[in-house]
Amino acid sequence: MARSNKLGPEERAAAIARLKEKELDILVVGGGIVGTGAALDAVTRGLSTGLLEARDWASGTSSRSSKLVHGGIRYLEQLDFRLVREALIERGLLLQRIAPHLVKPVRFLYPLKKRFFERVYIGAGMLLYDIFSYSGGRPPGVPHHRHLTKGQVMRAAPSIAPSALIGGLTYYDAQVDDARYVASLARTASFYGAHVASRVKVEGFVKVGERVVGVKAHDLQTDEHFEIRAKQVVNATGVWTDDTQRMVGERGTFKVRASKGIHLVVPRDRFQSNMGMLLRTEKSVLFVIPWGRHWLIGTTDTDWNLDKAHPAATAADIDYLLEHVNAVLNIPLTREDVEGVYAGLRPLLAGESDETSKLSREHIVAHTVPGLVVVAGGKWTTYRVMAKDAIDAAADALDGRVPASTTQDIPLLGAEGYQAAWNKRGKIARAFGVHKVRIEHLLNRYGTMTDDLLDLIRERPELGEPLPGADDYLGAEVVYAASHEGALHLDDVLARRTRISIEAWDRGVSAAPVAAKLMAGVLGWDADREALEVERYLQRVAAERASQQQPDDQSADRVRLEAPDIVQVD
Repeated sequence: MARSNKLGPEERAAAIARLKEKELDILVVGGGIVGTGAALDAVTRGLSTGLLEARDWASGTSSRSSKLVHGGIRYLEQLDFRLVREALIERGLLLQRIAPHLVKPVRFLYPLKKRFFERVYIGAGMLLYDIFSYSGGRPPGVPHHRHLTKGQVMRAAPSIAPSALIGGLTYYDAQVDDARYVASLARTASFYGAHVASRVKVEGFVKVGERVVGVKAHDLQTDEHFEIRAKQVVNATGVWTDDTQRMVGERGTFKVRASKGIHLVVPRDRFQSNMGMLLRTEKSVLFVIPWGRHWLIGTTDTDWNLDKAHPAATAADIDYLLEHVNAVLNIPLTREDVEGVYAGLRPLLAGESDETSKLSREHIVAHTVPGLVVVAGGKWTTYRVMAKDAIDAAADALDGRVPASTTQDIPLLGAEGYQAAWNKRGKIARAFGVHKVRIEHLLNRYGTMTDDLLDLIRERPELGEPLPGADDYLGAEVVYAASHEGALHLDDVLARRTRISIEAWDRGVSAAPVAAKLMAGVLGWDADREALEVERYLQRVAAERASQQQPDDQSADRVRLEAPDIVQVD
């Protein structure tokens, strides 16, 4: 009934062969969080399902978020109670059932600056947040909010300037490695029988009259062109939604507008605090998020009308974030403290407002033409609901009765048995002769699939060594990314299967040759291809660094695009 849990080159080739030969019930276009979620939803209803992604899993918006699974506390102020409640219910589900190995609680401080009224006002909002989190019929999986005195705040976060607050409140949300989650979701969909393939670009739709009956696909790895037939096609392409819709010749009843958000990565030792922070800005909110041995600081919220594949951060974006976080720190951060920078685009539903910070985070599902369902907007946290709604719409147009969604009860690969494995982490570490911290790192990235990594290390002990310049990641993880997780290029591993491209001081320059050699053994690259993959990655890093010195979006975009894209055709 179920296929292999591997998502390597052989599985990709088999999926493409299957996509070419048989009409599907559902074909999903777009391998971000919503598209991969839709593929899992469809295949677990018993529908024959395909999933295509033009680049790598989560290579767009879905790998460049704030890494938060949250209700969106700022939406309470906008009175969007339904969205907050829905997101909080999903947060509990992800934390406790679907992906406890990937989604973890995280504590935040809200510094208070005014006496009495602000504490009552913000405290009431956090109380409502807690109440909503219980409304799904299960415990929320995180503690409730608490009020703190100024002294309590200073003991918990001694690096905060005493003049920046008179007290505080703390509350919990959750965080996730967004790119790893999406790759795991694609792999889980494949495990249940979906035919999934990355680096396959949809270049047009096949129509009979006005009805969409499939797509024209281009395998970017082999340069092969072919058609895929499907009874229903789901367009889940995020910020590319309007571009995809234009291929059908359909104007669309709504537009998706891209809003750029950037984040800084700073070493954890640059300031002391045992919790993250939520700070108000003149436009929105700013998060300071604990992230392993780092802090994530973000985000901005500005219109973006340039290249969607490689949004670029500017010097002004970086200075904006530093200025706002320094307003509450004793010792200010400088550009020299910034290890990494990344920029992403939110797909916002346009039409409600000229300001991107006020555009809707609601989602829309529409049957725009016969045979084609579009899902757009929404939040990362509510991806499962968006996917369910999209497949519900597609299922309504299929002949026969289609079962209801079951994804609320389907954990990702690696989730089942995670807690038991976590409780045995000390014994596992002793058995393999590695430090317990290494086992914890693997369990929180692979769950019970950690056994696969440990088997690799047992067979090849050198794979237990960390990568140069990236001590948190092991050589085995690179091999596993190529053999089991669908990584086809060096960029896939350093930017998404691991987060070396934003966490390492050199952004992966030292790790690149070692990682490429490890991938070459799995993917069959010759020396020239291996060298080209490294060259392309180093060009990407140089272009990103240069773009982050530019004063405006246009200059940053131009400089970023000077780096050639990854190697395409084998």
